[in-house]
Amino acid sequence: MCKIDFVRARQILDSRGNPTIEVEMKSGGFTAVACAPSGASTGSNEALELRDGGDEYLGKSVKKAVDNVNKLIAPKLIGMNPEEQREIDRTMIELDGTENKSKLGANAIVACSMACSKLASLCKSKELYEHLAEVFNFNPRKLPVPAMNVINGGKHAGNDLDIQEHMIMPTNAESFSEALRYGVEVYHILKKKIQSKYGKSSINVGDEGGYAPPLKETREAFELITEAIEELGYQDNVKLAFDSAASEFFDGEFYHIGGRKLSSGELVDFYGELIDAYDIVSAEDPFAEDDWDGFVEFT
Repeated sequence: MCKIDFVRARQILDSRGNPTIEVEMKSGGFTAVACAPSGASTGSNEALELRDGGDEYLGKSVKKAVDNVNKLIAPKLIGMNPEEQREIDRTMIELDGTENKSKLGANAIVACSMACSKLASLCKSKELYEHLAEVFNFNPRKLPVPAMNVINGGKHAGNDLDIQEHMIMPTNAESFSEALRYGVEVYHILKKKIQSKYGKSSINVGDEGGYAPPLKETREAFELITEAIEELGYQDNVKLAFDSAASEFFDGEFYHIGGRKLSSGELVDFYGELIDAYDIVSAEDPFAEDDWDGFVEFT
């Protein structure tokens, strides 16, 4: 049986150049490393990402979260079996004791939880998704499908697109490496199309690495992506997806998108038009976080 015998956290920089927490966890000869993600747009009900405030990194340092791992979480986890994911997570949640993870920091807890999952998969000589399927009792029907953010809008870019992420998903690949290749090829063809239509300055990238061309309407983004997919002949292999981050363009009553003011029902109709027009297979955060009626009608 595997046992956790080493846990150590450190501060690193994420893809935006902001501090985040990385956790290294060991069991015997196995070592797993995981770092906490951080989003540009967050909901009011999300667990707390613990940052230090003050002057370092403009208040975004995570030394408190690092100390919480090294001084509080690590002693609790050492000696536990990393394969017992539910017990690991329960231990950290009880140690924190708050509704929104504000004592230890959700960034500290999630980095430890992810490192534990990766360590357990190494101990079992299984892929991570196979291990998680066993832990949570579901049958993985296919290899994990990457969602690649290729055109940025919203808080991720300086253009006029309201929808934050326009993504591609290689849903019909034989392997993850093939799915990755499909995505990379579409990304590069998309670059050529954007530059040809809007000039060199249009291929600058947004906050998450997708292009940020001077587009005003979501259909323009999906048209460009579709053209790139079709040029490669990947219509059967690569589909579209989006993350609206809709709370960012909701005023409490209406959604302001594409120069229009829409009710929840009208936004449902708008999404329906997009889904009918394009090969869209996934929609993330299509409504404001508390707009339950919108979610119900949409689904």
